[in-house]
Amino acid sequence: MKETGKVFLVGAGPGDPGLITEKGLKRLRECDVVVYDHLASERFLDEVPEESQRIYVGKKAGCHYMKQEEINQLLVDLAREGKNVVRLKGGDPFVFGRGGEEVMAVSREGIPFEVVSGVTSAVAALASAGIPVTHRAVSRSFHIMTGHTMTEAGKLPLDFSEFAKLSGTLIFLMGLTHLPLIVKGLLENGKPGSMPAAVIEKGTLPGQRVVRGTLDTVEQRVAEEGIGTPAIIVVGEVTALDFASTYHEPLEGARVAVTGTDLLAAKLRKSLEEAGAYTECVLSMELESHRSGEAMKTAYERLADYGWIVFTSANAVREFFLGLLESGRDNRRLGHVKFAAVGKGTAKELLQYGFTTDYMPEEYCAAALAEGLKSVVKEGERLLIPRSGKGSPELVEILDSAGIVYDDIVLYDVAERRKEAKEMAESLKKADYLTFASGSGVDAFFENAGEDVTALLDEIRVVCIGDITARKLEEHGRKADVTAARFTVEGMTEAISRDWNRGSEN
Repeated sequence: MKETGKVFLVGAGPGDPGLITEKGLKRLRECDVVVYDHLASERFLDEVPEESQRIYVGKKAGCHYMKQEEINQLLVDLAREGKNVVRLKGGDPFVFGRGGEEVMAVSREGIPFEVVSGVTSAVAALASAGIPVTHRAVSRSFHIMTGHTMTEAGKLPLDFSEFAKLSGTLIFLMGLTHLPLIVKGLLENGKPGSMPAAVIEKGTLPGQRVVRGTLDTVEQRVAEEGIGTPAIIVVGEVTALDFASTYHEPLEGARVAVTGTDLLAAKLRKSLEEAGAYTECVLSMELESHRSGEAMKTAYERLADYGWIVFTSANAVREFFLGLLESGRDNRRLGHVKFAAVGKGTAKELLQYGFTTDYMPEEYCAAALAEGLKSVVKEGERLLIPRSGKGSPELVEILDSAGIVYDDIVLYDVAERRKEAKEMAESLKKADYLTFASGSGVDAFFENAGEDVTALLDEIRVVCIGDITARKLEEHGRKADVTAARFTVEGMTEAISRDWNRGSEN
């Protein structure tokens, strides 16, 4: 009999991906299936194991909207299949998240569950806007009401009068469409028109906006600024305070659209987000390995014939050593070999397998690698070059001209997974930067994007990891706005940071 799985209700926090808890991330990284609503940041889904199932149950244009009762039953059914299920919710599961109903459903069936609290926007969005929910001698309490369930007849809930008369800070979540009704109710129940009020749009996210005023002026201020959803309404004396952070990360407020292999994109996004950027992957490249193919099988059998192994990417390093083990061999077969790496990132990956790099060019590109090899490879030494099927032809052209003997073997190819054109266009419209980390990524983007999407590149800063990628971009009729001086993830982050802050100073 199959063992029953478990259900974890995990709060994703208010939107900023850095505000999910460590425990929440742990549950995501260990789950068999994640059931999620529309999230302010889909970055959380990157934490889910690749083989795990992802089930969207929220309301989105063109998608079926699953009713709460159906979601409850889905959680039960998945757990009965023996799966560990993460039910991922924005904010906190118990702050207007209907988490209690899901707990009741799974507990009735005897299914083990755990609730992992999340940071609620009722506190975090206010803090991000510089508004403390409490402050000594100003507000000794705070109270939260959903503005989403105001009565259809345009009347306030029966308990609104008691809520309006409370002292302290009053917070309305999901209530922007009912702002006039809320303001009117507060005034009718004794709040003065001079009472400070604010509305926070997209709290903790890039594009966050805050309008401040009083109950008499806040509606007009919201209309003037064109404030939209999602938004939080705050009423109380603390709203007149401004404790907005004076420290800012170098990429705070920047939105970066990322392309690249899953592993590289994940590293780049982590680096950018640590610098304060909001990131979104618009095209991911998936490796199709050929490490078990006939060409690589022969290469593994002939390792004794090679004096050098040349790596042009970290992906090639990983694929090569995985194939080595799968062939029934290990690192002892490589004791006689010298290693060349195209750059620091590749050399760092090689070190993970216990080998230092014997040659690395000062300029991290295939042409410089080949030129350098001409001076270090001895006569009669044979090179093994296991790499991507779309590797730079310059490498072998230069080796040919020098009469160096080599085996250039396709170790892997790259296939792309992309957003639909309409969804990609929406992402790029909001982005400040678009990154390319390889020539194959540039080709894949232009092959799949379509004219409507590529036209958007006129309104966005395009970033390339190095000169070769930048030249590939030029082949498609677009020059790079930013090219990293160091051809690494860290180099790209530094280059974007310099460019972003230069723009902020102008």
